[in-house]
Order: sequence, then C-alpha cells, then structure tokens
Amino acid sequence: MMIQTKGITKSFGTLQVLKGIDLSIRNGEIVAIVGPSGAGKTTLLQILGTLDTPDSGQLWINQTDTSQLKEKELAAFRNKNIGFVFQFHQLLPEFTALENVMIPALIAKEKPQVAEQKAKDLLDFMGLADRVSHKPAELSGGEKQRVAVARALINGPAVILADEPSGSLDTKNKEELHTLFFELRDQIKQTFVIVTHDEQLAGNTDRVIHMKDGVVSI
Repeated sequence: MMIQTKGITKSFGTLQVLKGIDLSIRNGEIVAIVGPSGAGKTTLLQILGTLDTPDSGQLWINQTDTSQLKEKELAAFRNKNIGFVFQFHQLLPEFTALENVMIPALIAKEKPQVAEQKAKDLLDFMGLADRVSHKPAELSGGEKQRVAVARALINGPAVILADEPSGSLDTKNKEELHTLFFELRDQIKQTFVIVTHDEQLAGNTDRVIHMKDGVVSI
C-alpha cells in the first residue's frame, strides 16, 4: 500500500473532527475524498501530508511509519515523498515559473543545474515551455495550477495530495487539469489523493471515499 492509516483521530478543543479513520490507498491509484463541509476532509489531508499530527492512530506512507520520524526527518521525508497541489496555487509571486518548480528540488539538496533541467522538462510536459520565465502574475489560472502540479512532481513523490485543485478554475481549465492527473497516473503510475466537491472529477477517479461527521461512510 502507498498509504495506510489506522485509527486516526483529531480534535480541536472539544470538537472531535476525525473519529478513527482507517484507509488503504494503493500505488498508482487516484482516490477522491468527498463529503459535506465540516466532514473532516481537509484535516485528514493535512494529516496524510504530515503537515499536522493525529491525536492517536498511525500513518504509513510508502511503508514508512511517519510517527517514528523526528521533526527534521519528517520535513525531509515530506519534501521527497509528498507533493501538494492547493486550490489557489500557492506559488511565490516574486519567482518565475521555473524557479517556483525548482524550489522543492533545491530544498532536497539537488544540484541547481539538475533541478533546473528537471523543472524545464516538467514545464515542457505541462505545455508551458514558453512560460518558464513568467512570474505568477503573468500566468492564467490554468497555467498557474499546472506550474503548481510541476512543482509537486519535481522530487518524484510517492503521492500527490490535492485540496480542491480545480476549485478556482473555469470549466475548460478544470477539464484540462483533471485530464493531466489521469495522464500522470497512466504514464508514471502517480498516486493522487484529491479532496474535491467536483462531482465530475470524483466520478472519474478510481475510487471515492465518502466522509461524514469525521468518519468514513460507505
């Protein structure tokens, strides 16, 4: 299994947001997590991404028990094994598309010339070869999101976690982004876990996980 959780719980004050989540996600699978607002979807995604820690339970990613990693080890593990795509891109405005994509590779101590070539290859794959020197303000919404996907891919992550990745896009760009996810699954067996309200996207994924009131509902 690429991701496995057992008994994940999480509370904020007196509010229990996750009430014992057991999940198994296979390598090369695109999984959608759906449910009403307040169901705990984003909290679960943050825990899967090791951005937050559960109150109890265990999380394995790529056969690594993440609870056994110290803070610095966990940051390095996250950088190499988990890619993130957010609803509003989260690109750094002062950097070009190329530089934004390179950043995770440089954090992973990749040689600058190697990181640059990888970033160029990914932007080329995304159809953005003529946008490498553009800053985010000079890119369309769809282009920004494809830059964000390239950034998520640069370290060859075990899994990409996406939180409403097409939520800010128009229909055409939304469909192009969804198509891109499936191409990445088919071509490089990329695993995706996607929190989404988009019924069309969820309906096309390999599996849909429904959440309600902090539990997985069938």
